[in-house]
Amino acid sequence: WNGGKPGQSIAAPGMHPTRGGTRPRGGGRPLPGRRAAALAYTAPMTPAPPLDCDWFDTPLGMLTIAGDDAGLRHVLFPENRHRGPDRTRWRRAPDRLAAARRQLLEYFDGRRRHFELDLAPAGTPFQLATWEALRRIPYGQTCSYAELARRIGRPDAVRAVGAANGRNPLPIVVPCHRVIGADGRLVGFGGGLPAKRLLLQREGVMPARDGGDLFA
Repeated sequence: WNGGKPGQSIAAPGMHPTRGGTRPRGGGRPLPGRRAAALAYTAPMTPAPPLDCDWFDTPLGMLTIAGDDAGLRHVLFPENRHRGPDRTRWRRAPDRLAAARRQLLEYFDGRRRHFELDLAPAGTPFQLATWEALRRIPYGQTCSYAELARRIGRPDAVRAVGAANGRNPLPIVVPCHRVIGADGRLVGFGGGLPAKRLLLQREGVMPARDGGDLFA
């Protein structure tokens, strides 16, 4: 952490400091901490909206989270496969994200299996259907990409489901790490396979080996 104060436009790990940030809506109220309803379509906004953010150390390294009055919008690993969101209007506000931070740390401590947070990921209807199906994979269980495609009624869209899974903006909370190859191997995770293995091991899943056919 680089010494910024809550409400100050500063740089999280991997971020560039900005000037003239806009204060997020909501007057500093904490973000909701209740169980989320089904995900609803939210179109990406241009320019990027102002978001509250925070970052904290975990067994995976420094996690960055961001959200607004609608709910939690991003969970970011120290390194991410895809290009991350525009953070130029993010402002550190730990109090606003206290519930998300607390629940994630409880998860890593083994004291939480279900998240009770309002979620507001931006995505297409197909992506949201995929992410909603991810939320229904129970703690300590896994499924294949083919099975996930069947669960959303699109058995022929396995590759599209894999792509949507890879674009999940709320990993861990929306548990894309629970999707594995049909042969039980660890494949395809935005935070890297070591992170995926650690998450599954903490949930009591003993994965076989890395690699394999992602879409079998």
